[in-house]
Amino acid sequence: MFRHVAPIVLLLISNIFMTFAWYGHLKFRSSALWLVILVSWGIAFFEYCFQVPANRIGYSCYNAVQLKTIQEVITLTVFSVFSVLYLKEQFRWNYLVGFVFIILAVFFIFKGK
Repeated sequence: MFRHVAPIVLLLISNIFMTFAWYGHLKFRSSALWLVILVSWGIAFFEYCFQVPANRIGYSCYNAVQLKTIQEVITLTVFSVFSVLYLKEQFRWNYLVGFVFIILAVFFIFKGK
């Protein structure tokens, strides 16, 4: 059980760091670009500290396509929460429809496992 859950938890943590590294600077548009690049790289270091072990551990029970699919679902979930809570953007109905199609993709990727 740990083998199956640990990669998901590690990917979740990794994606929180990734989202802040990639999009957190959007609230600081007046900051110098070179500065936000350096800060983003610093945050991304911690992303990799969780992402690499997640994939290493996860590959023992998931194949690469399944790992990538899990990562994408986590990324979209984390980003949705981030965009609403941190960036104060509105979550729209068409985003939900798109996510339903992604969930269907997950179903087909994991079907037959």
